[in-house]
Amino acid sequence: MELQGISVVWLPVTDMQRAVTFYSDTLGMQVESQEEQWAELTADGLKIGLNGREGETPGSEGGAVLALRPAASIDAAVEELRGKGVDFAGDISDHPWGRVASFHDPDGNSLQLYEPPQ
Repeated sequence: MELQGISVVWLPVTDMQRAVTFYSDTLGMQVESQEEQWAELTADGLKIGLNGREGETPGSEGGAVLALRPAASIDAAVEELRGKGVDFAGDISDHPWGRVASFHDPDGNSLQLYEPPQ
C-alpha cells in the first residue's frame, strides 16, 4: 500500500468547546469546521481533528504526541503560553535534534513545542 498523505491527526476530547478554545485561542490554530462531536483545525497545512464522540476518551498513558513549531523562539512561545495558563511539565530541554517544551491540553493529550537545532 502506498500512502497519498496524511488526512488528519485527531485527538480525543471530553469538552468540545473547551478544546476548540484551547487549540484556537491559546495555541493560535485556525478553526476550519466545528460540529457538536467533531472539529477540524489547521496549523501550517496540518489538519488536527478533535473527536468528542462518547467512548473516545483521552488516555493517561502513551499515545501520540503532537509537536508544534512556534513561529517565534521556543522561549518566547513558552512565556506566552504560560501567561495564558498553560502548565509545562518542566523547563525547555535541549537535545542534539532540537529543543522541546512539553505540556498537555485540557484533556491530558500530550503536546510539545519543538524548535530545531540552529
